Amino acid sequence: MEIRIYDADLNFVGLLENQTSLLWRRKYYEPGEFELCAPITGYNITLFKIGRLVWFRGAVDAGIIESLSLKQASDENQIVASGRFLPAYMDRRLIKQTVNFSGTVENAMRQLLSGVVAIPHVVLEPSHGYTERVEFQATYKNLLAYEEKLAQYANYGIRFRPNFTGKIITFEIFRGLDHSKSQHDRSQVVFSERYDNLKEVTYLDNDQLLKNVVYVGGQGEGAGRTVVIVGDNESAGLARRELFVNATDISPDDITTTEYLAALRQRGEEALAENARAKSFECVTEPSINFVYGRDYDLGDIVTVEKSDWGISEELRITELTEIYENGEMQIEPVFGTPLPEKINWEED
Repeated sequence: MEIRIYDADLNFVGLLENQTSLLWRRKYYEPGEFELCAPITGYNITLFKIGRLVWFRGAVDAGIIESLSLKQASDENQIVASGRFLPAYMDRRLIKQTVNFSGTVENAMRQLLSGVVAIPHVVLEPSHGYTERVEFQATYKNLLAYEEKLAQYANYGIRFRPNFTGKIITFEIFRGLDHSKSQHDRSQVVFSERYDNLKEVTYLDNDQLLKNVVYVGGQGEGAGRTVVIVGDNESAGLARRELFVNATDISPDDITTTEYLAALRQRGEEALAENARAKSFECVTEPSINFVYGRDYDLGDIVTVEKSDWGISEELRITELTEIYENGEMQIEPVFGTPLPEKINWEED
């Protein structure tokens, strides 16, 4: 395969054809990431620069080189370029103006991006008309972090699709399709040993971070503080798992009491989504065994995963898809469901 390198203004820089491996990890709710390995040569050194873009034909995403590593030893001569996909540009922006929003999640995500300092070449795709609703207030929040919160809340995927010919990057919000066995509107996709498309399986079920009752503390002090309870407030005993979220950054000024309480509840809903039970399958599969990757299933789709000898059958969303290109072959490592976060934020919001 040919790896194409572009500068930050989407101008073609050069081709890489002697790579030793490429790991291309697509993610549904957040920017994907990549790692590209090649021999150290004069040409490759001039090609690999921080801030340049990595892309190959057929990819819907492009990666930003955010890290470079060169190592030369008796048994190794390698340059490694790694980074995140283009939505990581949003990590460079803050939501500085106070945003009081009530409407659809899709419009909220579009409005937040439109309201920050412009990201070069980025444009919005036409609205899909998704109907999931949200109410919130946001000030001085990291744009990427808030877009991820909204995407996870509504089960949307996000990506920046590059058009190198037109010199534009389109912000896309998309929803995966349901290909599970419980629906009959479209083709069904099953990953199981019976179909020989489920190998090197790891199953995870973890409720360590699970919270089901969130107390959202608004402004005020002592008994006069506004507190909203979100979640399963009827739960009791060991089934009750409580969390407090400090939301004093949400101001009741210039909005109605109803809107203020709705914004506090939304902060609680986001906390519930971030502290859900983690249940996931990870496996290795070939891209064209029984079901063809990119045709029968793709990132964000819901499929059925079966491990009969473990007595497990789940309908799970494909939240990550890692494409591995090595030795002239391509291998797929999907993640079904919600894996544990790589790091835990113990600080109050």
